Amino acid sequence: MKRAFFILSFAAATSLSLAGCAAAQSGTAPSLAKRPVEGRFDVAPPAVVVAPPGPLPADLAGRLARWESDGAAGQQGFAAERDSTASLVSAAAGAPVASERWVVAQQAISRLIAARAPLTGALADIDRLYLERSVDEAIDGLPDIYALRDRLADMVSTQDAVLEALNAQLPGQ
Repeated sequence: MKRAFFILSFAAATSLSLAGCAAAQSGTAPSLAKRPVEGRFDVAPPAVVVAPPGPLPADLAGRLARWESDGAAGQQGFAAERDSTASLVSAAAGAPVASERWVVAQQAISRLIAARAPLTGALADIDRLYLERSVDEAIDGLPDIYALRDRLADMVSTQDAVLEALNAQLPGQ
């Protein structure tokens, strides 16, 4: 009896599903063709016009000139100390930590770092200015500010590599 009920249930389910397939093929199913409303969204969005930054404001020109001058002074001071520091570090390369030669080399590295202070100070100031103007959305002069910031950052990066190489030559670093 169970088996007969199962066969009848299976037959009924199969006939219903086949009837559904036949109805779908009879033309009552929705079409997959593009609807007229679908074409309205194929339009490109309108172009957003952004005004380019204007020239550097007059009140900032003097500050940028001073920072550029400070950067050059820091670069010159670093270059003047670099060779003597390199020779002192080379002399201390095999010396034990805290020996006289090691201490003299460490002091020379400290003088080298101090010589570049105008450059690192100028970079910090221009970073602060760039951030303030970006937050305030004051875009006039930003290309000039960023160009100077990029030049100063490149100088600092080059000096950092020199300092890292000198420190690596000393024991205990």
